[in-house]
Amino acid sequence: MSPVWLVTGAAGMLGRDVLARLAGESVTAVAANRVALDIADPALVHAALEFHRPAVVVNCAAWTAVDDAESQEEAALRVNGTGPEVLAAACREHGVVLLQVSTDYVFAGDAQKPYPEDAAAGPRSAYGRTKLAGERAVLDTLPDTGFIVRTAWLYGAYGPNFVRTMIKLEGVKDALDVVDDQRGQPTWTADLADRLVRLGQAALAGAVPAGIYHGTSGGQTTWFGFTREIFRLLGADPARVRPTTSGAFVRPAPRPAFSVLGHDRWAAAGMEPIRDWRVALAEAFPALLAAERHSSQR
Repeated sequence: MSPVWLVTGAAGMLGRDVLARLAGESVTAVAANRVALDIADPALVHAALEFHRPAVVVNCAAWTAVDDAESQEEAALRVNGTGPEVLAAACREHGVVLLQVSTDYVFAGDAQKPYPEDAAAGPRSAYGRTKLAGERAVLDTLPDTGFIVRTAWLYGAYGPNFVRTMIKLEGVKDALDVVDDQRGQPTWTADLADRLVRLGQAALAGAVPAGIYHGTSGGQTTWFGFTREIFRLLGADPARVRPTTSGAFVRPAPRPAFSVLGHDRWAAAGMEPIRDWRVALAEAFPALLAAERHSSQR
């Protein structure tokens, strides 16, 4: 019998790409969206693991409304902190590997060089605090079978995201002012999904150490540089994108000025880090463009 992989948050942008990646493997993938499984409900989670008997749980469920978390931190904590804690407890009871997706927001964002996996956390937002709570619950409960994969600046074909927004705006704006003082690593959900699956496979084989991994693309840029590359791929004039500062777009939650993550721990897993962001974006772009055009025609 093929091993079962349970994917929570399965209707989201990353969850859908994880399911697509698992379709090419000899496994049984079980999709659990937030309607089907409330990950913060211990009874429901234990029942799901008892029924499906997964070998791996990939937790893609998350509260991702960063600004809303500032005024609704308790609600965000239920999903981002309590949910992983409940999943980890159930996974420990049933002998299941847990892959927990986390974020660059667990860091203060004031570094000058890429954050290594063991860098001290220091979140400056409610969102970051809730995600860090989830990380710690998993690592404390599953020291040998819990894996944290931090990511950032995600985009993909299956949901609203920065790339699709810029594609839309290019068609209606003569010029765009985009922040040039926040630096990070645009990451395609399909690339992250591949690393999650490969990491889970290696974990089942006992070939990799548990703990923290950074699932972001290679290289780095700013939102301004990212947008100029999107315009270039559209065949539009990148000069229509103008640099500005974060002060021009004040939001409830502070954004990290520096979200570049280091990738040294992938060597321990026998895997290369995710490729350069420009290469990934070029490959992803046709599907993103088609998805956005289809959405605009509805």
